[in-house]
Amino acid sequence: MDWYNGGMEHTTLHLLYSRFWHKFLYDIGAVPTKEPYAKRTSHGMILGEGGEKMSKSRGNVINPNEVIAQYGADTMRTYIMFIGDFEKAAAWSDNGVKGCKRFLDRVWNLADQVKTGEECSQANESAVHKAIKKVSGDIEAMKFNTAIAALMALVNDFYANGCSRGDYRALLLMLSPFAPHIVEELWERLGFGGGMACQQSWPVYDESKTVDSQVTIAVQVGGKLRATLTAPLDSTQEYLVAEAMKDAKVQKFTAGMDVVKVILVKNKLINLIVKPRG
Repeated sequence: MDWYNGGMEHTTLHLLYSRFWHKFLYDIGAVPTKEPYAKRTSHGMILGEGGEKMSKSRGNVINPNEVIAQYGADTMRTYIMFIGDFEKAAAWSDNGVKGCKRFLDRVWNLADQVKTGEECSQANESAVHKAIKKVSGDIEAMKFNTAIAALMALVNDFYANGCSRGDYRALLLMLSPFAPHIVEELWERLGFGGGMACQQSWPVYDESKTVDSQVTIAVQVGGKLRATLTAPLDSTQEYLVAEAMKDAKVQKFTAGMDVVKVILVKNKLINLIVKPRG
């Protein structure tokens, strides 16, 4: 794989050749469309450590087979898609490879902690649906690096909150395009059934479950931030004022004062306008 020559440098001539032949085939009536491609997408150049162009003369060419032998094909595959924006140049990093290996190890070890329950757990329901939405959109947009980052965050949530079989199943399905070998092993090990993981339907998210049920509200007194509070989404002004007045810092700045006006920015902040009492 002559990958160190870079995406744009290596593919431009191939694309020109294929377009030339397609135009010729169109002119003689062999194909029905004028253009061979609806969109051109080329991966960016992978640079050596330190940002230099890979070159055999520099001795900084990365041999994929050596990486696979040391870390496994899934680590190699995941890192290539995590290294950066698909269409931009990115520098190789051995530490980055090790980071992807640690991520996959965490996914593997999580299998020993999976709890019963074929549905998403209440603790992780919102995080799972957010991840499905994010990963689905990012794959369509070829933003593989941010899709993998979302899966890394989801694994952190699972370690913090526990993980049901339903949670873990959704994770494996989303991870399958990036690390297919480890996913198939785990799919069989946990007995999900229905054939291979790659044969399953892609998970579907519920938009209503991607919205946070709790929000952080900034509490201002006279336009200055004095506290924050966590409240249910779309809380009423009366509820937020009552909760804000329970805070010791807010009490300090409202003692001996009357609240003459309340400014509410829904789900973001509440500002108490006060004046001295009497």
